[in-house]
Amino acid sequence: MPLREYIINDIKPLNINDKVSDLKMMFNELTYSHIPIENNSVYLGCISETDVHCFDGKETILDCNHILEGFFVRSDTNWLDVLETFAQHSCNIMPVLDEQNNYLGYYELNDIIGRFNDTPFFSEPGGTLIVEKGIQDYSFSEISQIVESNDAKILGAFISKMDGDVVQVTLKIGDSGLNNVIQTFRRYSYNVISGHEEDTYIENLKERSDYLNKYLNM
Repeated sequence: MPLREYIINDIKPLNINDKVSDLKMMFNELTYSHIPIENNSVYLGCISETDVHCFDGKETILDCNHILEGFFVRSDTNWLDVLETFAQHSCNIMPVLDEQNNYLGYYELNDIIGRFNDTPFFSEPGGTLIVEKGIQDYSFSEISQIVESNDAKILGAFISKMDGDVVQVTLKIGDSGLNNVIQTFRRYSYNVISGHEEDTYIENLKERSDYLNKYLNM
């Protein structure tokens, strides 16, 4: 389903000349973090529920227009960029404008997250690995080569953490040959932060074997 099919337009933006009390009443009736504001059908931005409670209900929205947040996405913005914009502005409603800046409606955060959940990264069976290496030493081409050389498939990959000169990459890999993939990453000097149950099982067996050898050699 194209992302624009998720646009909702059952809530019209309030006008800049409406009362703050109208805005507060709208927040009381809804569960949204922000409400869109317009002037003469031109989208101006959003006001958050947290900010609006700092103003008297008798004032107009125009009196507090300095707290407007001008975030929005276009109707052709891809879903990953939409999700990023949600995260940047800590909101659960995202105004959508066309190329002429006409207000079309809004996206709900849960709908966009649901779109993410439908991707193979979440919907397909497999194991999740988090590997770590120096930021100058890793490459996605090398990561792909490690996985595919073990007859496994990458279902998704993204940089999940950057700390100084170290980067962590989260991978979703098909179940086939996961343990071999993990061992190959280690041979290529990747630190496996989060492995797989199969790998944990083998590590436990190794620890028990080492303990048994130590006991027999006493």
